[in-house]
Amino acid sequence: MSALSVTNSSSSRFALTGFPGLEIYYLCLSVPFSIIYAMVFLGNCMILHVIRTEPSLHQPMFYFLAMLALTDLCMGLSTVHTVLGIFWGLIQDISLDGCIAQAYFIHGLSFMESSVLLAMSFDRYIAICNPLRYSSILTNAKIMKIGVAILCRSSMLIPPVIIRLKFLNYCRPHFLSHSFCLHQDLIRMACGDIRFNSIYGLALVISNLLLDSVLILMSYVMILHTVLAIASQEERMKSLQTCVSHISAVLVFYIPIIGLTMVHRFGKHLSPLVHVLMGNIYILFPPLMNPIIYSIKTQQIRVRIQRLFLKGT
Repeated sequence: MSALSVTNSSSSRFALTGFPGLEIYYLCLSVPFSIIYAMVFLGNCMILHVIRTEPSLHQPMFYFLAMLALTDLCMGLSTVHTVLGIFWGLIQDISLDGCIAQAYFIHGLSFMESSVLLAMSFDRYIAICNPLRYSSILTNAKIMKIGVAILCRSSMLIPPVIIRLKFLNYCRPHFLSHSFCLHQDLIRMACGDIRFNSIYGLALVISNLLLDSVLILMSYVMILHTVLAIASQEERMKSLQTCVSHISAVLVFYIPIIGLTMVHRFGKHLSPLVHVLMGNIYILFPPLMNPIIYSIKTQQIRVRIQRLFLKGT
């Protein structure tokens, strides 16, 4: 491990961080993390299976939900080998190329999830504020175009800042703050000119995560304005109920991001355990909670899942 802290080569390896001070409990910690990953994979696969096999769910709202489930599934797949690898003693470090690739997928999938949540808020806005034109506005062709736009936005804007990581000189100790790779972690270890990465990275966050959150908020302001104009209280509640799952998914996604950002920015004096815990919450909480939220709060999904289990008994 000492070599990791003194080498200057950009082709060197980087030490992954599990839970500092709890190494003797890694085998025990692997049990809940393995269960969480299993729930992430099974829950999101179940959502995808139900939407694919149930014709009545072939609607815009559920197409967007399928995009969200697929994104969460990929997020789990991008980190499972390093997170569980540390607990099982199979991996202690990662190459620069592997680290860059993992950072690309983690950040790209985060931007993709944010974009999908924005598309879902647009879906709710049309459904509540312009219900008579809902089916004519959100046609299958337009949903496909939205999906392609989300994919392009999430995958094509990141390469400039990620590729440049390959050409930086990493002269500071090669110890990552988490059991996976993040752009800000690699930048922290670089000793060359990182202005491009810092400025471009900030621009990406503003144009993706921040812009999406503002647009989602604006869509709900307009939804609330429309709902409050409805005379019947029962109809108002029914309209708002259709948004509960999406609002929960938005909170589950953005709160961990805000928490991790605050820890990275202002928590240098905090215990490394706090950094590791916030990192794992950021990676695992949305993929774990979204299938649970939509299974409980969305009646159509809940009924189909119950029917699926009843068939198996």
